[in-house]
Amino acid sequence: MTWDLALIALAVLLVAAISRSLTGTCVTPAMAFVAIGVLLGPLAADVLRGDPRSEQVRTLAEATLVVVLFSDAARIRLRTLRRELSVPIRLLGVGLPLTILAGGLVGAAVFPQLTLTEALVLAAVLAPTDAALGQSVVTEPRLPSRIRQGLNVESGLNDGICMPLVLIALAAADAESHVTGGSGPWRVVAEEIGYGIAGGLAAGLVAAAVVETGRRWHLIAGPWLQVVPVGGGVLGYGVAAALGGSGFIAAFVAGLLFGWFSGQVSVEASRLSEEIGGLLGGVTFLMFGAILLGPALEHIGWREAAYAVASLTAIRMVPVALAMVGSGARAPTIAFLGWFGPRGLASIVFAVIVVEQANLPGTATILAAAYLTIGLSVVAHGVSAAPLAARYVRWYEGHRRPAMESVPVVEHRTGGSR
Repeated sequence: MTWDLALIALAVLLVAAISRSLTGTCVTPAMAFVAIGVLLGPLAADVLRGDPRSEQVRTLAEATLVVVLFSDAARIRLRTLRRELSVPIRLLGVGLPLTILAGGLVGAAVFPQLTLTEALVLAAVLAPTDAALGQSVVTEPRLPSRIRQGLNVESGLNDGICMPLVLIALAAADAESHVTGGSGPWRVVAEEIGYGIAGGLAAGLVAAAVVETGRRWHLIAGPWLQVVPVGGGVLGYGVAAALGGSGFIAAFVAGLLFGWFSGQVSVEASRLSEEIGGLLGGVTFLMFGAILLGPALEHIGWREAAYAVASLTAIRMVPVALAMVGSGARAPTIAFLGWFGPRGLASIVFAVIVVEQANLPGTATILAAAYLTIGLSVVAHGVSAAPLAARYVRWYEGHRRPAMESVPVVEHRTGGSR
């Protein structure tokens, strides 16, 4: 028996003990967990070890994303979202595909050993954003609501959107490298998406029916209401996986459907899943630091460092600027939206999927660049979130109601629980 479980529990208790002290500082819980993981891993103390390909690592990462995807999707109000689509639809409909394309082109240029499709795998892994790494941004009430909610909705939605894009890039790269046989990439992707949606629809309807029937007939107890979102997410994942589809797409679709039918009840029912998602997220960042990032730091060179910096700056910020053309947004707003695209939990899970499923010639390069980018993002966005949010607020309050930024939106939370 090893000490791994005890060390993980001790790290969780340590971060919990200082959690209030971290509030309002430039140190976030994610930073603390990653730092502890690196210190406990092979790079330093070498007391917390693991195989990136192990079933435990993948199970932890996937369970975390399933809970988070369902919870985030359940909080989305589709009717309300139709009235405030301007910023999110630009970021997701224009900025996201341009970010993946730019990331692929830059990756192919920086890493000569990667094919374009392999570089697109790297770009897709790093495309989703994680609002929790800049929590003080999406929870700052003085920020223009349109901007704050735009970043929040983008983070909540792009996990589910990026999942099939990662699968497409992986399938295309595998086919190009002739490392897999069987069905062509588009058939595989169609099955992943189709069965994923089917599993999500079934699970969402079941979860909503449990809540509606239980509350109408007074059959469900308050504490058990909190269990429904967790069960719904896992049910969607399990059904889709059994059919050969994407469990992550299923969890996201199930959450959307559950939120649609359950309304405000879904907010009340999601408290436990939010807490579970936060705990699992912390442990995932800890394992990321110990098992993925720490060992990779010994093999990282200037190319990986250059790509990581580019990924967090130009590869994200230029597409966002192009996406906001014609929106009326001022330059400080465009720069603010472009910078706050942290890479976190979803990218970790997608990297684990690459470890598990890909056997590409450039896999080691893809993973090293992805790990470094995520680690750099945890630090850079965690440190900069509060001061840059305060600076943007000062600019906003110092101007007489800039037109685009001052349009109010209905308040709702998406993607900020992690």
